[in-house]
Amino acid sequence: MTLKSRLGPLPKTETRAPEPMVMEPEKAPNGPPVDYLRPRFLAIKSRVQEVLLTELDQLETLSRDELSGIVASVVDREKELSMSERDAVVRGLVDEITGYGPLQPLLDDPLVSEIMVNGPSRVYIERGGRLEATQVRFRDRAHLKATLEKMLAFTGRRVDDASPMVDARLPDGSRINAVIHPIAVSGDSLTIRKFSRDPLTIAQLVEAGTVTEALAEFLSAAVRGRLNIIVSGGTGSGKTTTLNALSAFIPSYDRIVTIEDAAELQLQQDHRVSLEARPANVEGRGEVPIRALVRNALRMRPDRIIVGEVRGGEALDMLQAMNTGHEGSLTTAHANTPRDCLSRLETMVLMAGADLPLAAIRQQVASALDLIVQQARLPDGTRRIVEVTEVVGMEQGTITTQDLFKFEQQGIGPDGIIKGQLVGSGLRPRCYEKLQRNGVEVSMRWFDG
Repeated sequence: MTLKSRLGPLPKTETRAPEPMVMEPEKAPNGPPVDYLRPRFLAIKSRVQEVLLTELDQLETLSRDELSGIVASVVDREKELSMSERDAVVRGLVDEITGYGPLQPLLDDPLVSEIMVNGPSRVYIERGGRLEATQVRFRDRAHLKATLEKMLAFTGRRVDDASPMVDARLPDGSRINAVIHPIAVSGDSLTIRKFSRDPLTIAQLVEAGTVTEALAEFLSAAVRGRLNIIVSGGTGSGKTTTLNALSAFIPSYDRIVTIEDAAELQLQQDHRVSLEARPANVEGRGEVPIRALVRNALRMRPDRIIVGEVRGGEALDMLQAMNTGHEGSLTTAHANTPRDCLSRLETMVLMAGADLPLAAIRQQVASALDLIVQQARLPDGTRRIVEVTEVVGMEQGTITTQDLFKFEQQGIGPDGIIKGQLVGSGLRPRCYEKLQRNGVEVSMRWFDG
């Protein structure tokens, strides 16, 4: 990508250009303290950009610190700028060249977990589980489109009138979904889900209140004991984070194959193979769906198969893998409750086109799955495991389950934080014998109510 394409189109410099539409946030601004998108700053930025494009072709080979010094020396020629205004213009130009423009400060902020762009003038973030409006915005639709294309350049995926929606990932593993105008009526829409540079461990989830120590010990034993586990929950409930934490308990000597739409799992083991689905090209060819990757993974001598998310016919192949010697596999699915998760699995198996009776599908599900870990984002913004359900078997054509852990809400504090705790049911899990056969000790105190 050339420096000119990195910087994007030059801003218009008319002296009486209209002010861009700006949404006034209710809270203090989270973006730059100086509004360098006002016409005066746009004119200054345009002049500096022209100098950079015509005189300094070697900028792409410089580090960010070296680039900042050179850009600052060019900006210093604009005598009418105050120090804060100068810093804002320098930061904006360096972010355009080395990063993703106005979104770069949000991507760098470790407290921001999600970024939502609703057109060029409305940008929201999620911080601490709460949505906030920001004053970050783009010059115009062309500026937003150029930033989106730069994000997609890493993966080689495209978005245009023929393919107006795209799922991709950034180099740091963050997931991006984009829907462009005119499908997105208010302007190109971006949703970026950030992931920690260092994946959260189960100990950190215990400290955050997502799980209890007793449940953490049981889930560790379940992964080491090769139970098949599905993490269920709604969008943004923390399923992938929990899946990452659980994968840390897989022994280093196991061969792991991960399968995802957009590679975002952050496994720590060395012996792993990551497979990523691929959409069709412009001619409609070259598509590699999740289902094909799951089938191929069976030929790769895996000890564990991890599917980032099952959402279609690949559910059948995943269940068959769990039933044919690939125990200890992990995956996630969208569902509101464990019982809903089982119903969704039945529906997804039917989507595979296999002409199977419902009883046979349920038998497959009951034989394959051991545990359903239900994750939820509560109204106060916190993410918790709210239920752990064991799949027991079949009885009169119905899949039977039993709850091992369940979240009991005890009220709401004055700060709006939900009070409650995850308690054991006191029931002995049916998987007790399987864990012992695999050399994993189980303590019944984990399940005390």
